[in-house]
Amino acid sequence: MQWTKLLNGNRFGDQKQEQTTDIRSQFQRDYDRLVFSPEFRKLQSKTQVFPLPGEIFVHNRLTHSLEVASVGKSIASLVTEFIIKKSKTPAILLNEIPTVVATACLAHDIGNPPFGHSGEDAISSYFLDGEGQRFQNDFSITEWTDLTRFEGNANVLRLLTHQYSGRRAGGFALTYASLASMIKYPYPSTKNKKKYGYFNTEEHTFNKIIEACALNKNGKTIRHPLVFLVEAADDISYLIMDIEDAHRLDILTTEHVFEYLLPFVATDAKQLQRFNEQSINLSDEEKIAYLRSLTINILVKECANIFIKYYNDIMIGELETSLASLLPAQIKPLLNNCQKLGQNKIYTDEGVRKLEISGHKVLTTLIRTYIEAALSPHKYYSKLLISTIPPIFNPSGSFYNKVRLITDYISSMTDTQAVKLYRELMGIDIPQRTQ
Repeated sequence: MQWTKLLNGNRFGDQKQEQTTDIRSQFQRDYDRLVFSPEFRKLQSKTQVFPLPGEIFVHNRLTHSLEVASVGKSIASLVTEFIIKKSKTPAILLNEIPTVVATACLAHDIGNPPFGHSGEDAISSYFLDGEGQRFQNDFSITEWTDLTRFEGNANVLRLLTHQYSGRRAGGFALTYASLASMIKYPYPSTKNKKKYGYFNTEEHTFNKIIEACALNKNGKTIRHPLVFLVEAADDISYLIMDIEDAHRLDILTTEHVFEYLLPFVATDAKQLQRFNEQSINLSDEEKIAYLRSLTINILVKECANIFIKYYNDIMIGELETSLASLLPAQIKPLLNNCQKLGQNKIYTDEGVRKLEISGHKVLTTLIRTYIEAALSPHKYYSKLLISTIPPIFNPSGSFYNKVRLITDYISSMTDTQAVKLYRELMGIDIPQRTQ
């Protein structure tokens, strides 16, 4: 792979590449384009893990994405110094790597439906083992697999590139480099993998991005190198930040958090001494924030070192595992322990489970209601229902395309929008005109 191809600054869907006198680079414009988009702002009302807060503020999708972008940029900055020395590519281009990584990090959750990962499960289960099973023969194998395995990662690519009604060609018209850095799983749903990177509707889009960045090797599609950094930033952020949130919600005690995070800092004697000296007079909450900061800093440096160590393998498409899985022996078990803590203690919390139950009911009802309306569009009640769908998601075309647009509409909602619509459709709330 060559960085001149990997950092392709042409814009998807832009047939005549725009000339600009903007002081920002094309990649900086990508970053800003996401930050100022309504789709990105919606993340502030989408669940990360815990129910959206009352008096206690925990992470939502927006704050999580911003933190992942910050971590990703830090890792990328360390890596860029190495690449500039290693590569013959002009430094002015390579210095854009941190911006490209930060942009991909900002976008990595933008395709997730309401109610966290339980939202993905709700959409999938409607088709897999719910009322939607009866539609299986109406779709191709790939289309059916897309629906029964709804994937937020694939939805990111669709949301950012699809030309919805009233939108310009290319969707957000981001650069090929930014889009390629977002594709964590460069294969379709029919691949026998846990996750996948694109829906059947975006196969042509996917192929164009792969071609533009020259991500083919002997007929095999390979990951963009910067994907490894985006993935590492997400792995670091959610594991550590979920622990801090759990402490804020009294799911974990201060002693419990110290048990899991202090060992990271203890791998560096100077950092440990610094923490012990400077945390003496801090409150428990401040101590944990400080400990979290030091832990993330250690993991950032370690992941950058791993990328550098495996740089040659990455650049020929031979590395197929995450950077986090290659952490050194004194660090990897500590991160594994954090993951087990999440699975056994944090994600099984009563509030998280109740959110999953409520989210499942809300999304399943919305999907069923709108698909039934799309099946009988000439009925009076169906017309009323379809009229509530924003024009850009108006279900048209083949039955699969209608279903895809309905899932686009529902997955684009915030938690509060989904609950409000559910209550109105169920007659629980009666809409009233306000001035």
